[in-house]
Amino acid sequence: MGGAQAQRVDAPGDGAAALPADGPRLEKRLPGARPLPLRRVPVQPIRPNLIEPNWVLMAPIIGAAALTNGIATMTLPHFYAVLGWVTALLIAASTPWLIRFERGRNLSATWHNTVSAFLTALPMFLIGLSVALWTDATQAHWRDAVGTLVMIGAMASIILKRRAHSIITAHVALWTGVALIAGNRGIWFGLTIGAAIGLITAIRQAHADERDARRQRQREHNQLRAEEILSDYEQTGQGWFWETDRRGLLVYVSPTIGEVLRMPQGRLLGRPLTELFDPTEQGLDGERSLAFHLTARSPFLDLTLRAASRSEERWWSVSGRPIYDSSGNYLGFRGSGNDLTEKLRSEEQVSRLAHYDSLTGLANRVQMARTLEQILTSPNSEGRTCAVFLLDLDRFKQVNDTMGHPAGDNLLTQVAERLENAVDQYGRVGRLGGDEFQVILPGYHCREELAALAQRIIAELSEPYSVENHRIVIGASIGIALSPDDGLTSEAIIRNADLALYAAKDSGRGRHHFYAADLHSDAEERRQLEQDLRDALISGGFELYYQPVVHTVTERITGFEALLRWNHPTRGWLPPSKFIPVAEDSGLIAQIGEWALRTACADLAQWPEPVRVAVNVSPLQFANPSLPAIITQALAAAQVNPARLELEITESVFLNDDEGIEAVFAALKRVGVRLALDDFGTGYSALGYLKKAPFDKIKIDQSFVRGATVDGSRNGAIISSIVSLAEALGMETTAEGVETLDELDLVRSLGCSHVQGHIYDQPLDRETATARLQTGPTAAATGPRTSRAVRHSVLRKVDLVHGSRTYSGTIRNISATGAMVEGLWNVPPGTGFTIAMGDGHQLRATTRWCQDDRMGMEFAQPLAVDSMGRVALIWGHGADRPPAKREIWEQDAAV
Repeated sequence: MGGAQAQRVDAPGDGAAALPADGPRLEKRLPGARPLPLRRVPVQPIRPNLIEPNWVLMAPIIGAAALTNGIATMTLPHFYAVLGWVTALLIAASTPWLIRFERGRNLSATWHNTVSAFLTALPMFLIGLSVALWTDATQAHWRDAVGTLVMIGAMASIILKRRAHSIITAHVALWTGVALIAGNRGIWFGLTIGAAIGLITAIRQAHADERDARRQRQREHNQLRAEEILSDYEQTGQGWFWETDRRGLLVYVSPTIGEVLRMPQGRLLGRPLTELFDPTEQGLDGERSLAFHLTARSPFLDLTLRAASRSEERWWSVSGRPIYDSSGNYLGFRGSGNDLTEKLRSEEQVSRLAHYDSLTGLANRVQMARTLEQILTSPNSEGRTCAVFLLDLDRFKQVNDTMGHPAGDNLLTQVAERLENAVDQYGRVGRLGGDEFQVILPGYHCREELAALAQRIIAELSEPYSVENHRIVIGASIGIALSPDDGLTSEAIIRNADLALYAAKDSGRGRHHFYAADLHSDAEERRQLEQDLRDALISGGFELYYQPVVHTVTERITGFEALLRWNHPTRGWLPPSKFIPVAEDSGLIAQIGEWALRTACADLAQWPEPVRVAVNVSPLQFANPSLPAIITQALAAAQVNPARLELEITESVFLNDDEGIEAVFAALKRVGVRLALDDFGTGYSALGYLKKAPFDKIKIDQSFVRGATVDGSRNGAIISSIVSLAEALGMETTAEGVETLDELDLVRSLGCSHVQGHIYDQPLDRETATARLQTGPTAAATGPRTSRAVRHSVLRKVDLVHGSRTYSGTIRNISATGAMVEGLWNVPPGTGFTIAMGDGHQLRATTRWCQDDRMGMEFAQPLAVDSMGRVALIWGHGADRPPAKREIWEQDAAV
C-alpha cells in the first residue's frame, strides 16, 4: 500500500485483524513527502548480538541455583566456590552493558564468535567448577549436586533458544568445570565426544543461520524497494490502494483519494468503500455493481466507477479481492484503483471523431448510415418509414477554389447551421463529406410536405453569406427518396436518393427532385457511356477537329484549337458536353488528354512552320507531375518545335498547392511550349492567376462576346479592359465565339489580336484543315451582320386572342423578342394577337411568318432576361410554382 502511513480504525468488538506479519511494512512519512531514492543495499552476513540479550536472566537463576544447592546438600560453600558463583552471576548480570559495547565496535566475525563463546562458556564453567569444589570440599553426595547442574543447563538452553552452538558451548563448559575436580577418563572422553558433536552441530547451525540471515536481508531489501515503488506510484497519481474490514469499512485508503474528494484522509477511514463512488453511475458497461461484489465476497477486476467528486467529473477503474487469514476467516477486501478520466475522454473524443464531423459538428457518414439502418430494421413496420434528402451545394467549389479552403470551411459551418435550423426537430442532419449533406426524416411524410421542406431548405441555403467580409451566394440541389416506396435497404435508399440528386442537378440546379424508376435508365446510360469511352480509347474512336485562330489585322490563320469529337458507334456524333463530364468523373480524361496531345503534335508536324496548335489541358492532367515529360515525348516523337504547341489552361488548375503549380509551370516553360489562360474572366481571381503563371495569351470567354453589340451592354467595356491588361503584360488576346460581322468589328476595334469563331470557319477535321492551309493562310469572314436573340425550347400551352376569337396554341421556343407557336394554320403575316400566358400575363405579338400549323411571332416589347439569358417571364414563373406542379412543368420544359 505504498509508503504512506497506514491508519486503521477498528470498531469495538469488530475483531478486525491487523495486517499480516509477512505483508508490506509501512514506513511512516509525512503526506506529500517525496520518497527516498531507491538504492541497492549490499547484502552482508548478519551477526547476532554478542550474547543473547536474555542471558541477563541467568544472574537470578545462578543465585537461585546456589541457594538450591546449599539446601540440597545442607552445606555451605567455601571461599573459592563462593567466588566462582559470584563471578558467574556478575558476568551474566553485565549482559546489557556488553551488548551495548559490542554494538559500538565493528568487530570481525572471528572476534565476534570467539568473544561470544567465551562470554557464554565462562559463567557456565565457573558454575560447574564451583559446584564441584563445593561438593568435594564438603564431602556432599554428588546426586544432590547433579540436580543443580541439570537445572542450570536446562535454563541456559531455554534462554539461548535456537543458538545451538551457544547451547553446546554452555553445556560443555558447565561439565568441563565439574570434570576438572571430579573427572575421570570416562568423563573426559564423554566431554570430548560431546564437544566434537557440538562443534559440528554449531558449524552446521552457523551456516544455516547465515543463509537465513541473507534471505532475511534480501527480503527486507526487496520490501524496501516495493514500499518506495508503491509510494511513488501513489504520489504520482497513477494509482491508489484501499483496504476494508469484514464489514466493508475502510481501514486504509491512499491520501490522493482524499485530495480528489476534497476530504481529509482521516475522515474517509471508517466509512463504507461504496461512499467513494457515485452510486448512480455504478455498473457501467454491464458490470455488476460494487455492492454486489462486496456482499458476495467475489473478486472483481477493472470495474469502471465514477468518483463521488462534486468539483469535477472523474472516473476510476477499481479492482479488489477478498482476504482471509490462515484459518480461512474472512478479513475484508484489499485492492487498487487507477484514474480513467483522461482515457475515457480520449475514447469519447475518438468516438466523436468517428461518428461526427469535426468541422460542422454534424453526424458524419458512418453515424448517418447507422441511424438509417436502425430505422429500416425496426421491428415495427410503421417504424421503418422515413424520407432521405441528399443535398449538394451549387457553386461551392468556386468559392472554395477561389477564396481558399479556410473560407470554404467557414461557409460550410454556416450552411450546417442553416440546415439544422431549417430541418429543426423533424429529422437528423449530417455531413457526408465535402459539400454533401444528408437529412433523415423518420416517420411518414406526404410528398407535398417534403417538397415544401425541400423548397424551404433551398431558399434558406440560397440566402447570401458573409465570409471574410465578402458577400457570397450559393445554392443547393436536393434528391429525395422514401422508404419503403423507393427501397427497403439503406443501400437502395441512398442509391435512389443519389439518382434523384443527379436529376435535380441536370434540370438546372437549385431544385429538388423525387426519385422515379426511370432515373435508373439515366444511371445505366451513364455507366454504358463510360464503358463506351474506354472502348473508344482502346479502338481509336476519338477524333480531333481544328478550329482556325485568325489574326484580326492580317486575317491570316496563325493556328488552330484542337477540339475533341466522338462519333459513337450507335448514337452518332456526341457533343463534348455529353461525354467530357463522364470522362472527368471516371478519370479517363487524363488518358484521353494524353492521346489528344500526341495526336495534335503528329498533325502539327504536317503543317507549315508558322502555324501553331492549341490543346486543352484538364486540371487532372495538370496535377500530374509527369505532364512535362509527356509533352516532351510527344514533341520529340513528332519532331515539332515546342514553341508551336500552345496549352490552354483554365483557372481550375490553381486549386491545389501553389508550390506544385509553380513547379509545373516552370517545367513547361523550360520545355518551351506556349501557355494560354482559357475562359478568362469567368472566375473570381483571374488577376491573381496572371501574376502566378507565365501565360503567353489570354482567351476572352465567349460569354463576353455574346451580346457585346447590344445597346447598353457592358461586355464591350470588359473586353477593352482585358485587352489593355494583356497588352500591359505583353500577352496576346483571342476573342472566342465570334459569329457575326458586328461582333468581329467590335473585337477588332477594341484591340483583340486574334479571333476564333464561326465567323471564319467551323471546326475542321485533319484532312480539311490541311487542305485549307494549302489554299493559303488568308481567311475571309462570312456570316450574318447581327445575331438574333437566343431561343429556348419550351412546351407551353397558351391562348391566342384575336378580336373576339380565342384560339389554343403551344409555344415551342421563345426568346426575348419573339416565339414560335404551333396550333393555327395559314395565318397571314402581319396578323396581331394577344398571347394569354395563363397566369395573368398577356403579351402583344405580330405574326411574321407561317408554315403549316407553325408561325413565328414578334413581341411588341422585348421581354426581360435573367443573368443566364433566359426569359424571366418563363423561368421566373416556373420558380414560383408550387412544388408538386413545378415538377411536371420542369419535365415539360426539359423537352
